[in-house]
Amino acid sequence: MEGFDSPKKRIIVLIPAYEPGEYFIPLLQEIRERSSMSIVVVNDGTEEAKDRIEEAVRYAKVVHHSRNRGKGAALKTGLRYILEHYSDDVDTAVLTMDADGQHKFSDAVRLIHQLNMDEMMMVLGVRQFDRAVPLRSRFGNTVTKGVFHLVTGRLVNDTQTGMRLFPISMIPGLLEIEGDHFEYEMNVLLELTRNNIRIAEVPIRTIYENDNKCSHFHALKDSLRIYVGIFKFMAASFFCFLLDLFCFSVLNYVSAGNYLTQCNIAARFISASVNFTINKHLVFKDDQSVIKTALKYIVVAVIVLTCNTLLLNLLVKVIGVNAIFSKVLVECIMFFFSWATQQFLIFNRSFVEGRAVR
Repeated sequence: MEGFDSPKKRIIVLIPAYEPGEYFIPLLQEIRERSSMSIVVVNDGTEEAKDRIEEAVRYAKVVHHSRNRGKGAALKTGLRYILEHYSDDVDTAVLTMDADGQHKFSDAVRLIHQLNMDEMMMVLGVRQFDRAVPLRSRFGNTVTKGVFHLVTGRLVNDTQTGMRLFPISMIPGLLEIEGDHFEYEMNVLLELTRNNIRIAEVPIRTIYENDNKCSHFHALKDSLRIYVGIFKFMAASFFCFLLDLFCFSVLNYVSAGNYLTQCNIAARFISASVNFTINKHLVFKDDQSVIKTALKYIVVAVIVLTCNTLLLNLLVKVIGVNAIFSKVLVECIMFFFSWATQQFLIFNRSFVEGRAVR
């Protein structure tokens, strides 16, 4: 491939750079020599590789953070800069790449051919996690991919890829998504999934120079950040499950087991009210009107309660299973349905002309 220019799109390459490796400058050189793409580099508080940042000025516009603020914060800084300086052309697209030697120019071109500028979509450069990939990277991607699929129902084969392509019209919505570190990239995928925005995948080469020692991903700390939203929902659900179980047990004891359905409904009303408040303000941090979200929550809660009650009566009255054990079992079954409906139907946001509207 000698060179590349897209006749339909203006491409802005965005590279967050913190202590970039030896392949950083060659990547910038290749992009400039073989295409007309513009390059924006965000120096995220680099100290040890300042010479590479200084050299990058020859090939790119460099925006600086005075201290290391995290990959998510660097991406947002770059997106703001692009929105301010390149938004005059609606056919502009943004291509994010990493500064650690994993991404190649030829793979970037493959992504560009897949982008439909008339559609709200994001194209991911998906690495192939074979045995040549370091074990920690293979394990981390397998776990993250599995969790993402479990809570969204959608399969994304590389949730942490840094090579992503999307139209500039998506930037305002992307800037509203939470996260300043590696969790930001996961949050972006969750938000796109919540809003039914198309995510396309293009296989790219999997390159790990020096066993990926240039990576600044911390397995434990950054993994916890990635899963924090899911953990918060699980914690809130578990607390309300205990509250629901406590109320049900007390009411069932007081009524001598004669009003199983009524006890279940009363306990669920109490726990659901608490759950709605916690999820709205702490988990999803939703600022839509209480009436709007409450109405949707009530509809879903009625459906969940109906299924819950039918299953509970089936287990207790038809099969003869212990009431408390049946209650625990039914709640476990309904957990992921509850997560999915709240994540994607109740506290969701919509991208309208690139802006996330609550």
